[in-house]
Amino acid sequence: MFCNAMKAIIAPTWKRLVWYLAMEEYLAANVKEDTFFLWIVRPTVIFGRHQVMENEVNIPYCVANGIEMYRRKSGGGCVYADEGNLMVSYISPSPHSEQVFAHYMEFMSGALRKMGYPAVTTEHNDILVEGRKVSGTACFALPQSTIVHATLLWQVNFNRLQQAITPPPEKLAKHGVESVRQRVVNLCTIQQDTDLQRTPAISSMSDFVKTLTGLLADSTDMLPEEAHQAIDAIERTYLDPAFLRPVR
Repeated sequence: MFCNAMKAIIAPTWKRLVWYLAMEEYLAANVKEDTFFLWIVRPTVIFGRHQVMENEVNIPYCVANGIEMYRRKSGGGCVYADEGNLMVSYISPSPHSEQVFAHYMEFMSGALRKMGYPAVTTEHNDILVEGRKVSGTACFALPQSTIVHATLLWQVNFNRLQQAITPPPEKLAKHGVESVRQRVVNLCTIQQDTDLQRTPAISSMSDFVKTLTGLLADSTDMLPEEAHQAIDAIERTYLDPAFLRPVR
């Protein structure tokens, strides 16, 4: 059902985060094989379909610091992304979302291990290295396909991350949430394990992207010209003010 290597689509650079989510939807409706693309955005907060933005996002901080805020169509929690966060989109032409998701977790953690990072998966859909989170994931099931999107923390600004998505003090007190800094780690700070390492040393985001693409892709392609207009139209559904209201 699933292959070990996939097609990589080279995504346009420096679009809004929701443009890339729209690109996922476009590919989900059109691809006939397992496909992925990697992308990077300027500082942005993205929150889940059922979340109340005011409860999850420090809106005044984001506005003051030029951090964009969007809702996605998949579930899951609130995520901060910036130039140090590599975003991964994996699209499979299969409606069996649980199997697709399990496959993604297997090949992504395996790719990290081949890079020399002792990655393990958790029941909470995270990937950990040395006991701390380096990747979070969410799944979006469609009638005929499945989208998995994920983060890979390369050199994220954790101060901004914590300020942008820290819940209000009363929520922290109620749930006893530990510091974000204690639970996450940037891959650029982790020494690659030479016993696990199967690839050259990785010292930059560009190295990381090139190495990951080489491990996962058996071919690469560009978006066709006609795709851009279709993706623009899908993006507008994310920008509709009514979409910011959560689904109950």
